This record gives sequence, C-alpha cells and structure tokens, in this order.
Amino acid sequence: MSGRVQAQVMMSFLASEELSFRIPVELVYEASDPYAVRCAFALPGDEPVHWVFGRELLVDGVSRPAGEGDVRITPVSAESLSDLLIRLQVGDAGALLRVSAPPLVAFLDRTDRIVPLGQEPACADFDAELDRLLAGRL
Repeated sequence: MSGRVQAQVMMSFLASEELSFRIPVELVYEASDPYAVRCAFALPGDEPVHWVFGRELLVDGVSRPAGEGDVRITPVSAESLSDLLIRLQVGDAGALLRVSAPPLVAFLDRTDRIVPLGQEPACADFDAELDRLLAGRL
C-alpha cells in the first residue's frame, strides 16, 4: 500500500442561505506528513484554494464540533452520521462547505490504514518537514 491517500469528495459550497453549488474537493494525506490533510478546491472563475489542517480535527469533527480559529467542523445532526459543516476562515474572508459524512469517514479510514491515529510520531520526519517549510515548498 502506498503512503498516500487521495480522494475527491463532492461538497456543497454555501455562498448564502439561498445559494449553494456542488464542487469537487480534493483531499490528500501522506504518511510523510502524518498529522496533516491537504484540501484543495476551485470556485468557478477563481484560482484554486488550498488548505492544510490536522487529520485529528477531521476525525473529531465527524462526531462533535471541533476546531478553533481558521478551521471549524460541526456535525449537522448529533443523532446520526449525516452531514458536516466545514468553516474555513481567513480574516474577513471565509468559506462554508457542507459534506456528507460517509465519504469523509471512508477517506479517514484509508488514512488510518497507512498511519493509525496515535502512531504519527513514529512516521513524522520533522527535520525534513521543517526544511521543506523553510524552503517555501508547501
């Protein structure tokens, strides 16, 4: 099995209460950076948007509100595994995405097969990651 999990998940971009549209969102997880999930999507007519956030944040957000600051994940229903709201915020600009939980859970399950939750320190190469960040190669 590869040290990379990639999935394209359809999400609804909620522009307002009256306007939403479906967009493909690419999720990428790599064993070489075991704490992070990379997310990319493009709104019609705009440049692609890239986010990096903790895998554990996604895991927690499936069952309860999770996150502080720039990324917050909230289940729509506390009683069942249904949809999640993902709020991405930078200053005054933000995006609200709605995603069906099962495809996200399937993605997370595949990441857990590569690096089980709690085993990240054994896989993390912090020196290489720091070198990459300092070189400006996110």
